[in-house]
Amino acid sequence: MAIQLFDTLSNTKRPLELREPGRVSLYFCGPTVYDAPHLGHARNALTFDILRRYLEWKGLEVHVVSNITDIDDNIIGRALEESSTEPEVAAHWEQIYIEAMDSLDVLHPHDRPHATQYVDQMIAFITELVDKGVAYTTETGVYLSVDAVPDYGGLVHRAPDDLREGAGARVEVDPDKNDPLDFVLWKAAKPGEPTWPSPWGDGRPGWHIECVAMATELLGDDFDIHGGGDDLAFPHHENERAEATASGRPFARHWVHHGMVNVSGTKMSKSLGNFTTVGKLLEQYEGRALRLLVLQTHYRKTMEINDDAMAQAEAALDRLDAMARRAAAAGIAPAGTNDELIAAFTTAMDDDMGTPAALAAVFDAARAANAALDADDAPAAAANVATAIDLAGALGITIGVASGGEDDAEIEALVQQRTVAREAKDWAEADRLRDELAARNIVVEDTAHGAIWHRA
Repeated sequence: MAIQLFDTLSNTKRPLELREPGRVSLYFCGPTVYDAPHLGHARNALTFDILRRYLEWKGLEVHVVSNITDIDDNIIGRALEESSTEPEVAAHWEQIYIEAMDSLDVLHPHDRPHATQYVDQMIAFITELVDKGVAYTTETGVYLSVDAVPDYGGLVHRAPDDLREGAGARVEVDPDKNDPLDFVLWKAAKPGEPTWPSPWGDGRPGWHIECVAMATELLGDDFDIHGGGDDLAFPHHENERAEATASGRPFARHWVHHGMVNVSGTKMSKSLGNFTTVGKLLEQYEGRALRLLVLQTHYRKTMEINDDAMAQAEAALDRLDAMARRAAAAGIAPAGTNDELIAAFTTAMDDDMGTPAALAAVFDAARAANAALDADDAPAAAANVATAIDLAGALGITIGVASGGEDDAEIEALVQQRTVAREAKDWAEADRLRDELAARNIVVEDTAHGAIWHRA
């Protein structure tokens, strides 16, 4: 089966049709860097990292572009609050964002364009729109006329009249605009704000034109996938699409949007006080656990994050790691494949990135490996260990590593001490050590090839 993805614009699941056979061009919206990255940023980056890794596992060449918005009202406000500069604010929070994504083992995009580096391209794009008569100027800036876009509202499947009813809530209101839905391409200079020269006077670009200019400059017209959270479908992505359409350019072939994040049953937001940063989460849990949790929920569904879910994800990872340690203790080197499970994994991922079923294939391989080890069937054990490692790797999970706890070295030492006590038939000391390990929620399994452990 060909890879199929749900396309927001057509509102259907359809085959991934590539501009260039064997090569995938992918753009997904990166952060506006003025504060610490939160779990929404993490889900966004992990979703497209998983898609990228799978496409590469399938043998496709993938070119990933993800931007940094380094000029924005929030950045300007933060710089004012801190008596700093916009470049200093953006550089500081960009570094924190990158470090957080590194902690989650998110691959770096091939290109990470910064909005301020592409202002000339944005001005050129706006000039095209003005010259075509689909954009106009006011005292406050340059605006795109949505009347020039026949299917405006297509990404959210709403007619312009329906969107106008709520225009004041999500679209900048300006009495000089021809239509409440018309949106800014270039903002006229305001006192105290960074500005660039342009044919329409000093100012700065609007948010939507930034992504269009960067995506088309780095990936070209008609690129394959544009992604982001479903909260960006309108107005941001719809307005990007409108700009490209009004210019006469073919834009993204597929629009891929992921769902939001709930924290303990409530949508995460700063206003509700349940805003959780990646750094805060990683103080308590390892990055692999968050990736596993993302994989357990289909990307288009709302994802629930709470302590119980994170603890269960870490316990599941421990089972995978214990399987790998057990195989290593038995002298089993990964070799061969379980073709049935590879086929199940591929079918699941080809069907709109069905990560829950794909992840199930990984755990099925681990269970089969343990069963083969129980039966002293070395070839079957080797094939299933290899399959579990390979499929997990295609999703960005490395197994067979330490669990990531700060006390791993202590636990390894206690397990070894218990082994020495058992060999010396010092059963009292062995029992004491087992109890100490149990108090730390560590389960020890004695196998024919030695003791292995995992967290309960």
